[in-house]
Amino acid sequence: MPERKSPAYSVILAGGSGTRLWPLSRERYPKQLVNFFGGDSLIQITMKRMIPVLNSERIRVVCGEDHCGEVARHMEEIGIPSHDKIICEPCGRNTGPAILLSVFNILGKENDAIICVFPSDHVIRDTDSFHQKLKIALKLAEMGFVVTFGIKPHYPETGYGYIEGLKKVSEDVLTVKRFVEKPDVKTAKKYIQSGRFFWNSGMFAFKASVIMEEFKVFQPELFKKMEELFCRNEPVTKKEYEQLPNISIDYAVMEKTSRGVVIDSDFGWSDIGSWKSFYDYHPKDENNSVIDGDVISRNTRNCLILGSRRLIAANNLNGIVIVETGDSVFVSDMDTSREVKCIVEKLKEKGRAECNKHPTMNYQWGSEIVLEEKENFNVTRFMIYPACRLRVTGDGSSEKQLLAVNGRLTITTDNQSRLLQKGESTVIRGNTFVELENSGKKPLHIVQVEIRPTDG
Repeated sequence: MPERKSPAYSVILAGGSGTRLWPLSRERYPKQLVNFFGGDSLIQITMKRMIPVLNSERIRVVCGEDHCGEVARHMEEIGIPSHDKIICEPCGRNTGPAILLSVFNILGKENDAIICVFPSDHVIRDTDSFHQKLKIALKLAEMGFVVTFGIKPHYPETGYGYIEGLKKVSEDVLTVKRFVEKPDVKTAKKYIQSGRFFWNSGMFAFKASVIMEEFKVFQPELFKKMEELFCRNEPVTKKEYEQLPNISIDYAVMEKTSRGVVIDSDFGWSDIGSWKSFYDYHPKDENNSVIDGDVISRNTRNCLILGSRRLIAANNLNGIVIVETGDSVFVSDMDTSREVKCIVEKLKEKGRAECNKHPTMNYQWGSEIVLEEKENFNVTRFMIYPACRLRVTGDGSSEKQLLAVNGRLTITTDNQSRLLQKGESTVIRGNTFVELENSGKKPLHIVQVEIRPTDG
């Protein structure tokens, strides 16, 4: 294979609705942003995995506007400056438009480039093997192939799409015969027995110029509309972006192109698409369970138990999922835990906030945690990063009392500033506002008690 000459970019797809791993994952805080077991988030793990094969300066993340700030924070936390690296979509239109948007973005700075596409919420055990396959993919892309990573199936999984390979191109590389939808168990068993089928990982590599040509040929309407939106140098509105076809890269290009090849890969991949796959992927204890948090278990085997704020006591359980967060608890048998998405749909129908956001919300300036909420009052804790500011505004009817818990808090109101020491407080009444600035070097914590008027 020839040496690679084009610069290589990694495009990380970070859209997602956050339904399959509820209640840890929410619409406003999908699974790629969740810190499982207190470590890195899935998107941070994905970005770190690119290095050393791909340069961190050439990482691009495509995400929804609601998640741009949080994605930026996750990047900065692991030492990757986020400036000019986040591509925000006004709304989700599936992987086809997201990838095409990223290609236009990159070609705005490069004459051509190799682009590697990775979902932000997948996991890989064997990173050395992944890096070896990635190097092969880069060389194939340089040659003009449209590359996908096919995962060697170890069991008849019905939750994944499959790719059928055809002719051998080189060692562990086949031309693509076809993509197939998620099969039933009987069909999946036949796929595995044939030895020609792979799980569709949703990871790709191609030259920007090549994929542009494929979009022009197979999706001319999408290409024309995206070109018009991108080349006018004006912000794209949600209404305009919603006019783009809602189509995956598989349907848009991969199922039609004659340039497709699949790399036979076996590096411990999982899309963590359900609580069962989460359980299958993680190491088990002596009782074949995955347990994290404040948990006491007795005669409990083959379970997934994740605690957040409260003690969980489990007795005489087998094959059960328990996931606890600050405002919700999900309990299911392991095999049908995928049906949590049906629970989320019911929450949406009822207008419940639990499907949308956590009691803890993260922002670029810090975080907000709702500690208690009643009819006539609520208690909220704010954490503000050093050199960051938060504006708190009265709503005209309630009274807000702000208590400094630690650090150096500078309060500005009516263009006058003063320092609030630990244990001191201030009150906001009417429609006034205050600007809170962390003028110290450590995270600052503030407790807000809001008292609302009641009848009688």
